[in-house]
Amino acid sequence: MAMAESSHSSSFTREQDDRNNAALFDRVPPHDDNAEMAVLGGMLMSKDAIGEVSQMISPADFYQPNHQTIYNAIIDLFSKSEPADVVLVANKLNDDGTLEKVGGSDYLHSLVASVPTAANATYYAKIVHDAAILRQVIAAGTRIAQLGFSAEGSQAEDVVNLAQSEVYEMGAGKVRQDYAPISEVVNDALTQIDEIQKGNIQKGVPTGFRDIDDVTQGLQPGQMIVVAGRPAMGKSTLGIDFARAASLHHGLTTIVFSLEMSKVELAQRIISAETDIPLAAMRRPEDVTIERWNTLNQFYSRLNNAPLFIDDSPNMSLMEIRAKCRRLKQTNDLKLVVIDYLQLMSSGKQIESRQQEVSEFSRALKLLAKELEVPVVALSQLNRGPEMRNDKKPQLSDLRESGSIEQDADVVFLVHRPDFYDKEDRPGEADIIMAKHRNGPTDTFHLAFRGANSRFQDMPQDFSQGV
Repeated sequence: MAMAESSHSSSFTREQDDRNNAALFDRVPPHDDNAEMAVLGGMLMSKDAIGEVSQMISPADFYQPNHQTIYNAIIDLFSKSEPADVVLVANKLNDDGTLEKVGGSDYLHSLVASVPTAANATYYAKIVHDAAILRQVIAAGTRIAQLGFSAEGSQAEDVVNLAQSEVYEMGAGKVRQDYAPISEVVNDALTQIDEIQKGNIQKGVPTGFRDIDDVTQGLQPGQMIVVAGRPAMGKSTLGIDFARAASLHHGLTTIVFSLEMSKVELAQRIISAETDIPLAAMRRPEDVTIERWNTLNQFYSRLNNAPLFIDDSPNMSLMEIRAKCRRLKQTNDLKLVVIDYLQLMSSGKQIESRQQEVSEFSRALKLLAKELEVPVVALSQLNRGPEMRNDKKPQLSDLRESGSIEQDADVVFLVHRPDFYDKEDRPGEADIIMAKHRNGPTDTFHLAFRGANSRFQDMPQDFSQGV
């Protein structure tokens, strides 16, 4: 199994950015050569130091290009479980044709001589990392200033979003890198497959439904998942089911942007789904018995620290949603976003057509999923197409107002309940049609619909698929 290769391409880009910013401000960017030398010296002396330091800094954190090259060589050897002392690192650099560029073997020996012990390597690594953060602040500030000068007044909201993105990337410790060699990308993919097989990587955010999770391996980071249906078909219920499974049952931070229902309405649905107390009963005082009150109190105790957030702000704009998601990612390690629903979002600006606006929303949510590396579940209305067909089943072409939703989505679930149109047709059952699955097969999942408790649930294991 190939081990992950260290990234060399980002270092040059980052160094170039730092020096360009230095020229702009006519000052030398923050850095500490002695700390960089001490880090490398400690790593050359101790494999334990390599393991600790590699968790704290990246090649781009070094200001001096020769230090980046030496660091990469050490990490390459370490990742292959080979020793990384002065002699072996010198041999590797020589094989790569970079030994003389970094100062030769004498410079490597001087790095070891510059520190009495490897015990303080992590202390110096923090100094190196902090200086790199300050350089990132300067670089981000420069790019934001350039955005402000180059934009027109009508682009102000877009500039604010780009500025927020710059700051988020800096806070999340991301290094801007536009490209990578195919060997590195394939190696990363193979490493991820290996880690999944070993059980070291979670497959995805669980949906709470056995068959759906078997096919999708959970909702994947970076994906946009669309749950679509006609009004009152259950798309909001399915979206909330996904949120409940992730947050209440697996402890994964989730936010639901409810543009249709209030926080209280949404909370009542969650309570009903979790406690089996019918939604209607909670609205009739005589039906809330002492036993049910006890059940409600037990449920409240259980979810006291559950990482589920609900936002029902009216007329929420796309910019607000992005800003709130970025903040939750930084503060609470956000894992899932649910938006109910796409057509109720507002751009906050004049538009040529509603179709164009929804297309912008769709594309922006896909980009948000990639930026934050979380699945974004967007609920969407379907047009009247299903009602024109004899079997009433929805199709991808029924997605309302924009074909770009179908294009941008990685997964599309279409919710269909036969008994909505004919009460005698499979009462209490629902078809969740996976009409699109970018990275796998499509399928139809048969679930039970418990409308009184506002939730879907798995059919028994022996239920025959393929109705």
